[in-house]
Amino acid sequence: MLETRGNKLTWLGHSAFRITTPSGSVILVDPWVQSNPACPEALKKFERLDTLLITHGHFDHIADAIALAKEFQPQVAGIYETCLWLESKGVARTSAMNKGGTQRLGEIEITMVHALHSCGIQDGDKIIYGGEACGYIIRLPGRLTVYHAGDTAVFGDMKLISELYAPDVALLPIGDHFTMGPREAALAIRLLGVRHVIPIHHGTFPVLTGTPDALRRLTQDIASLEIHALKPGDSIP
Repeated sequence: MLETRGNKLTWLGHSAFRITTPSGSVILVDPWVQSNPACPEALKKFERLDTLLITHGHFDHIADAIALAKEFQPQVAGIYETCLWLESKGVARTSAMNKGGTQRLGEIEITMVHALHSCGIQDGDKIIYGGEACGYIIRLPGRLTVYHAGDTAVFGDMKLISELYAPDVALLPIGDHFTMGPREAALAIRLLGVRHVIPIHHGTFPVLTGTPDALRRLTQDIASLEIHALKPGDSIP
């Protein structure tokens, strides 16, 4: 059983994830909600947003970043080039960083880690260089450590993420085609040594064929592993 220590983890569908701390602070990772077909209608509106974390610049991870940032004025973290682009669109309170760096944003501490993926930002009819895709280690109140992998393939240095940060729970893409599928995610779990996994980036579109059941079959030999197959809108606890 995953002990969230008073934090609430809510999957909004695709890679969008909302985290609410015991004091009520709200963190949103990869803000694609309004046009996200997987996100329940009741969860598309926010009453509060304190921190916005962006893993990369593709539309299905950043589409609502500008609107939400202007409405709520959260602290916005992302890789340097993506933050510059957001600033050019009128977003205030950006907090640019790069891989390996750590910063504190309100109640949480984040470390930007590697991801294997592209990061072009579609701006009208142009593709803008957005830096590189990333993931985040998110340290929450109560000493809960969450790893949001962003969009990524499996890579050997996930072992270093395990050694350096020892995440309690990993949010891993499993859809295949644009990210790793269940086979690769199963290896990622072994490299990370994590005991709690929430599959993300699956089921949104027909091309994303990876399933939590497939991931379970490929990891059934890992003792004490829990695959938390949430439906969009579900929360832990």
